This record gives sequence, structure tokens and C-alpha cells, in this order.
Amino acid sequence: MGKIYALLVGVDDYPSHTAPSPLTGCVNDVTEARRLLTDRTGGSADVRVLLNADATTAAVTDAIERHLGAAGPDDTALFWFSGHGTQSRATGADLLVEATGRNQAVVCVDGPLSDKRLGALLDAVAADGAHTAAVLDCCYSGGATRDADLTARCAPPAPGWDLAPASGAREAVVPDGPPRHVLLAASRLNQLSYEGYFGGRRHGAFTHALLGVLREAGPDATYRRILAAADARLQRAGGTQQPVLYPPEADGVADRPFLGGAVARTPSTHLLRYGPAGWEVDCGSGHGLREGAGASGTEFTVLAEAGLPDAAAPPGVVRARTVHGHRTLVDPVDWTPSAGRVYPVALSALAAAPATAALDTAERPELSSVLYDAVGAVSPLLQVVATAQEAADLHFRVVVRGPSAHVLRRDGTPFVEPLPLTGRADAGRVADCLAHLARWHQLRDLTPRPSLLDGLVRVEITPWDAPDGGPLLPDGSGEIVCPYTHGPEGPQGPLVTVRLHNRSPDRTLWCLLLDLTDRYAADPALYPGHFIGPGGTGHALDGEPVQLSLPHGRPAVPGAQARDWLKLVVAEGELNTLPFQLPAWDPRGAGARADRFTTDDGVLRLRPHAVREFRRVGAGAPGRWTTRVIPVRTVVP
Repeated sequence: MGKIYALLVGVDDYPSHTAPSPLTGCVNDVTEARRLLTDRTGGSADVRVLLNADATTAAVTDAIERHLGAAGPDDTALFWFSGHGTQSRATGADLLVEATGRNQAVVCVDGPLSDKRLGALLDAVAADGAHTAAVLDCCYSGGATRDADLTARCAPPAPGWDLAPASGAREAVVPDGPPRHVLLAASRLNQLSYEGYFGGRRHGAFTHALLGVLREAGPDATYRRILAAADARLQRAGGTQQPVLYPPEADGVADRPFLGGAVARTPSTHLLRYGPAGWEVDCGSGHGLREGAGASGTEFTVLAEAGLPDAAAPPGVVRARTVHGHRTLVDPVDWTPSAGRVYPVALSALAAAPATAALDTAERPELSSVLYDAVGAVSPLLQVVATAQEAADLHFRVVVRGPSAHVLRRDGTPFVEPLPLTGRADAGRVADCLAHLARWHQLRDLTPRPSLLDGLVRVEITPWDAPDGGPLLPDGSGEIVCPYTHGPEGPQGPLVTVRLHNRSPDRTLWCLLLDLTDRYAADPALYPGHFIGPGGTGHALDGEPVQLSLPHGRPAVPGAQARDWLKLVVAEGELNTLPFQLPAWDPRGAGARADRFTTDDGVLRLRPHAVREFRRVGAGAPGRWTTRVIPVRTVVP
């Protein structure tokens, strides 16, 4: 572990021309944050503090570049800002990356430092190899609260403020590739955050919750776990402020321990925490859980703590009581969790009918029991059936012919290429394939009951070279067809733009665009979950062209094609996106492993040792989320 460089900025005393309402908790935030760093590092952290009149935009920029910029590989750079935030209407190219229609900025003592410029500065620090993190406790940093007893950390933009970065500034400092710093934000980017009295002292509500969590957290606590616990503390305190973690992708910086360290064990998809209504898990009907009477059929099991042996995991199970759109209220079963902790959990029983598989081993009867045991144990999403009358809506036929297993649809067409089947290890690979296919199809077919949000978001796919020609329309089979073109270097895959239009006049909606491929992958990279304001537009890949092509290894010869299913998920509240991610099926991957069954998590991939009874449940009330699938076919004429 290297050295920790920290820049802590707190502004209470704003001039009236910068912010009409002064604050009183920001310096306290910085004081306590510095005390925490001193305690955690034994005083070895190199901390620079800028307070009030010293916290100008030039001084903050210079301190990031020089002080945090001194951090190198194996070091950690931390930027902490407590003060006002502001926003203004976005125009021009900024609308490509600001789906809410607003630009945001932190407010230094003499004016704004735009979020784009700040992000570029921090990414430049990270580009030199330092683990880089930011904590922003100000309005529009990422979330919201509406508590009349608190003071908003919000400053209206003064005349002449330009919240967009200076021309050329971003290009001069942003390294190639995705953002490389991790952000813990007090609130969503289109809403307010607040400060108030906590224990007799003024603090930011987010800072107070975050520091409390950090004092109790162990050295291996990840940013994801820490933010979830801070969020729960805020909710229990009666606020509605919604902290934000960015970037949220699994196995990235969000799953590293706070202030650096190695990437932790693959994170749990879901977290159990104590909220204002009791124990809750951060997933719900928006991830496919059944509402109403069938909710009690859903259970979660606590996983081992990161960095500790599996035996250190408490033998805890929680059972669903009430399923909402983005959370599930649960009751512990025969154990008492600690209200101050956040527990990683995996779904161990799902109130839904599984897919079914029929096994035909007539040609190789000696493999019957081996294959039956492997398929029956791989996942509660699968049940082996003996007759066609027992088949579920999603049904697989596994036919053994010679040294291969053929995974077929009802009509006899193959799902995948034949799989080798000569013994127990191969049987495990066949079982893994069926579990993978079951989860992929449940993602593709995930559909709520009729929703108030149906039809509010429209997806448009437009040729990149003819944006004014209007969006592409489905053909007679309901697919949008995008053909290759022939250029001097051979066939060229089509380039398109993908836009999401929120047609609601008064609702800000959270949207995710998932790409489900014909190689049974699910990837949210096109639009990985953002809020879009009323009448606003979200742009896939921030407005960059989307390249459609055949997958690697599939020759671009006449008649070749690839299929994608773009799955739009729309919700009033932000959903956990990890369960919507699935790598492509790799027929050369390892077969079934014992540890696979004890560390799997995710809404649609369940632990096989859990409850194996499944019930069909009746329909509940319409949820405030919806989905839509747009089939796309890329063809070589």
C-alpha cells in the first residue's frame, strides 16, 4: 500500500454575489474527515485543506493538479468537497451527455467548477496510476432530499456563470478510455442535498452518515458496501436524500476497498441493510421478483465477508415480506443481524416457475444418471421433467447422440453448437449451459404487468450518415434490419445512433438499455442506467456512433447475420444494474465447479442448496416500472 494524498475543501462563508445563503456545516465536515484520515492512517496521510476564502476555483484546480497529481502508482488520491452545488440549462453538445438537460458544478468561494472539468482533473490524476476517489457533499452531485428542517446546499447560478468546461479544457486533460476515478455523491445529479444538526453540530447529512459508516467499517469494506450503508443511515434518519455511486459496474473501482487496495472478491449483486421500514434488500419487482402473495417464496442467504473464509459468513437467511419496485422488505429467519452492518446476500429461492429440461440419453444410457445429477443441481432456475406435459414456457431438450449433447428447442432447432459429453466434467458443462440460457431468456422476457410508465420512453435507431432521414422502422417480422455496406476494404458494419426520448411532460424517469446478443450475453454498456428529464433525450454512448457488426469469428459473407434484442427498462427510481449483466456463453469454458454453487448471486441465478419449491403466484398491483424489447438484425446483403 502506498501513500495517501488528500485534498479536503469546505466552504461555509460564501460572498453574497456567489451564493445568497451561507452554510455552517462544511468546515465541520472537513474537520471530521481529516480526523478520520488521521485515525485510519496513523497520521501518515498527506492532507491539504482549503477552507472558505482559500477555496477558489484556481486554488482547487491547482491543488488537484499539483497535490493530488503527486500521487503515483500504488498511491491513493482523495478529493473531498463540502459546499454549495449549482446547475444551469445545458445547450448544444452538452445535451449529448446531460440527459436531464442541465449542467452541474460544485461552487468554490468565487464561482463554479463544472462537474465535467472536475471529472477530467480527477481522471488525469488516476491516469498516472493512483487510485483516485472523490466525495462530493453538495447539491446536484448525484441525488436528492426534501426535508424542511435541513438547509439546502444549493446556490442558484449567478449571471455570467458558464457551467460548461472551457473550450478545449476537457480534451486537454481527459485521458483516453472511461472515467478512472470513483465518486461517492451526496445526491442525484438533478436534485438537492442538505445539511442539518447531528449531535449538536452542523454537518452535511451525507457526510454525517458516511463518516459514521467509515468509523465502523473494516479495512476491506468496498465503496459499494460503504455507500449502501450510508444510504440506509440517511433513510433511517428520516431524509429522502439518495446518494450515488459512480461508476457502478461490477469488478471495477466500486468494488475496491475504500482508499485503495486490491479488487475485492466478486461482489454480491445485492445488499441487506436496515432501513426506515426494517430490514430490506436492494432489489424488487424491477428485477423480476414476484409481488403480492408470492413474495414470501423469495429468500436471500448471507454470503461470506470479502477477504474472510467462507466459514465466517453468518448462517443467515431472510425471507421476503413485501416486494416493491426497487427494494424488498424482508424478515430474518432464526437469526438477529446487526442494524449497523450491511450484509452481502444472494437470492436462494425465487417465487417463480423455473425453466424445464427433458433429457434423452437413449443412445448413451450409461450417462443418464451423471447428466441428470448435473442438470438437477446446477440451478433452481431449472427442473428436469420426464414428460412433455410437465414442460414450462421455457423448455430445453437435451438429446445425447454419440459423444455430444445437443441442446434443442421444442421444434428441434439448436440453441448452441453441440457440446461434448463423455463424462462427469462434460455433464457439468452441459448443465452450466442450460443455466446460462435460462437466465438469458428470463432477462429478455422480463416483463411487468401493465404499468403507468408504458409508452413514456421511445427508443430511436437512426443511420449515422443520415440522421435527418428519420428513425429506422421495423420490417414485417417486427425487427429493425441494419445492412452492411461494401467499401474499398470489404464489408463495413453499419453505424447508427441510438436515442431514448422521455415523452412524459412531468416525470423524470430512470432508463437502462440492455443489449442481449445472439451469443447469450447481456450488456448494459449502451445506456447503463441514467435519469432522463421530462421531454429530455438520452444518447447511447454519450452520442458517439454505435457500431453494429457480426460477432468475432463469424465471417461477413453474404447472408450472414447477427441478432440483438435491445431491452429498455424504465423506472421511476434507480434500479440495481448488476443483475442485468451476463457474459456471452463460452462453450470452451470450465465445467461445473463446487464453488460455483456457493458464491453465485444475482436475481436470476440462484443458489441450488436453497428451497427447491416453486409456486405460481397471482398478479399483484401494477408496478411503476416497465420494459420493452426492440429486436435488431444486422445482415450482410
